[in-house]
Amino acid sequence: MNSWHPILLSKNLAEDVFKEAQEPIVELINAAVTPLLTVVTALAAIYCILLGAKLAKAEEPQEREKAKAALRNAIVGFILIFVLLVVLQVVKGPLTEWYKSYRRASVTIEYQWNGWNA
Repeated sequence: MNSWHPILLSKNLAEDVFKEAQEPIVELINAAVTPLLTVVTALAAIYCILLGAKLAKAEEPQEREKAKAALRNAIVGFILIFVLLVVLQVVKGPLTEWYKSYRRASVTIEYQWNGWNA
């Protein structure tokens, strides 16, 4: 009789796959945060200096207001980047621990053709 029969592959197959996918991502984040903070800090300093010089050179009130707005927006943007990178560092540890402690019994079933062609 030709039929499809389920075969139990692994109880923890899904956990193994996600563990293999999670570890390189965490390592990449760990390796990238410090250089990113360094680059963002350097760019922020250079950009703010250039905008400050532009503000100092501005002679007309409209130019001064544009330069002030640009400087304010740059500072707010860089502060947001710093805050997000710090939040990433703070949240990464607890999320990793939560993921490691979360163990759900997962069962993967594959169907195998058990028969012959007539």
